[in-house]
Amino acid sequence: MATVDLVMPKMGESIMEATILKWHKNPGDAVRMDETVLEIATDKVDSEVPSTAEGIVEEILYNVNDVVPIGTVIARIKTGAGQGNSTPEPQPAAPAAAPVQETQPAPQAQPQIQSQPSAPNYTSAAPSSNGNRFYSPLVLNIAAQEGVSMTELEAIPGTGNEGRVTKKDILQYVSNKRAGKSVAAPAQQQTQPQQHMVIPMKKVEPTEAPVQYSGNVEIIEMDRMRKLIADHMVRSKHTSPHVTSFTEADVTNLVMWRDKVKKEFEKREGTKITFTPLFIEAIVRCIKKFPLINSSVDGNRIIVKKDINIGMATALPSGNLIVPVIRNADQLNLVGLAKQVNTMAESARNNKLKPEDISDGTFTLTNVGTFGSLMGTPIINQPQVAILAVGAIKKRPVVVETPHGDSIAIRHMMYLSMSYDHRIVDGSLGATFLTAVANELENFKGDREY
Repeated sequence: MATVDLVMPKMGESIMEATILKWHKNPGDAVRMDETVLEIATDKVDSEVPSTAEGIVEEILYNVNDVVPIGTVIARIKTGAGQGNSTPEPQPAAPAAAPVQETQPAPQAQPQIQSQPSAPNYTSAAPSSNGNRFYSPLVLNIAAQEGVSMTELEAIPGTGNEGRVTKKDILQYVSNKRAGKSVAAPAQQQTQPQQHMVIPMKKVEPTEAPVQYSGNVEIIEMDRMRKLIADHMVRSKHTSPHVTSFTEADVTNLVMWRDKVKKEFEKREGTKITFTPLFIEAIVRCIKKFPLINSSVDGNRIIVKKDINIGMATALPSGNLIVPVIRNADQLNLVGLAKQVNTMAESARNNKLKPEDISDGTFTLTNVGTFGSLMGTPIINQPQVAILAVGAIKKRPVVVETPHGDSIAIRHMMYLSMSYDHRIVDGSLGATFLTAVANELENFKGDREY
C-alpha cells in the first residue's frame, strides 16, 4: 500500500500560487483516477484539480480560501485500498501507534507537529505583521516546525517573486542555523518562539478603526477575481516601467473585405469571421520582423520566445477580464485563427477555460473598441513585455494622397496603442513595431482569399 502526494498544479508561467475554492472530497472518501478532488482559482481562471491516483483520501493539508504555492502538497491519497477494506484498515493502525510512543520522550517536538493545522490562521495574519511581505503556507509551516520566529522570518532575504521567502530560502536558513552559521542572535530567537506566531495575529484586526465615509455612499466588496486582478495589475505597474505609443490606421480595405466575405465564410467554414483574427494575423507578421517584442525579462536576462502565443483579452459576463491564449498563432492560417478565437471566447464566457488555455502567452491583444473607446493605455500582462490595444473603427473624413493630388474621402479609421516594458523595449522599437502593425492593416489586400 502506497501514499501518493497531490500537489498544487502549475497554472502558467507567471502564476506562483492559487486559492482553494472548494474541496469535493473529504478524508476517508474514495477517489478515482482523474476524478475532481478540489476547485482552485488564480487571478486568471478557475479550475478543477483531478486526482493523480485511485484510492482513499488520507489527508487534506489546506483549508478553503488558503493561498497555496504551486508545487506544494495539498492532499495525500492512499492507493491500493480498494482491494479489501477489512485487511488494509488494521495495518496502518500498527505503524501509526509506534510513532506516538516514540514521540512521548520528546515532548517539545509534539507541539511543533500539531501546530500545522493552525497554519491557515497564521497565514492570514502574516502580512499584517510585516507590512506588504507575503509568506506562503508552506514557508509558515516550516517556520513553525523549526521554531523560526517572525522576527527571524522577516530578516531572511527572499529569492522568490517580489522578494518572497521560498521553501529553499527557509530550509537554507534552518540548515545554516543548525550548523552555527546563522547571523541572527540565538538569544533573541529563543526568547519569543511561539508568541510571535500566535499572540499578535488576533490582536491586529480588532485594533483597526472602521473607516468612515462622508456623504451618501454604497460600499461594494470586491469579489475574489476582482481582488486578484487588482493585485495583478498593481504588480505589473511595479514591475515594468510602462511607456505607451499611439498611431492610427486606415482599415477601409479590411472592413470592406470582411463585409464582403463574412456570410460566405460562416457558411463554408462553420464559424464567424471577426476582426480579431485579422488583427492577430497582422501582429504575428510583425513579431517575426521584431522578435524582441515577443520576450520576457528574468533579472538581467532577456528571454526571447520562439513560440508566438497571442493572448486576447476577453470580457466575462461579470465584467471581469480574462486572457485566453492562441498557441502557435504563426502556424495557423486565417480560418484556423478564426476558429481558435471563437472557441476561446465562447469557453471564456461559459467559464469552461482550462489552465492551459490561459498560460504561456507571449504577447497580448486587447480590443478596447468593443466598448466604444477610441484608444486606451493597456497594462502589460506579466511576464510579457508588450500589449497592443485596438480602438473602435470610426468613419472619418481624411486626406487621401493620389497620383492626381490630395483629396478628402470618408474612410474607416482606427487608433492603435501599445504599452511596452521600457527596461528592454525602447521607444524606437515600440513605435516602429506599432507602425508596422498599422501598415499591415492599411495594406490589407481586398481581393485576397481566405
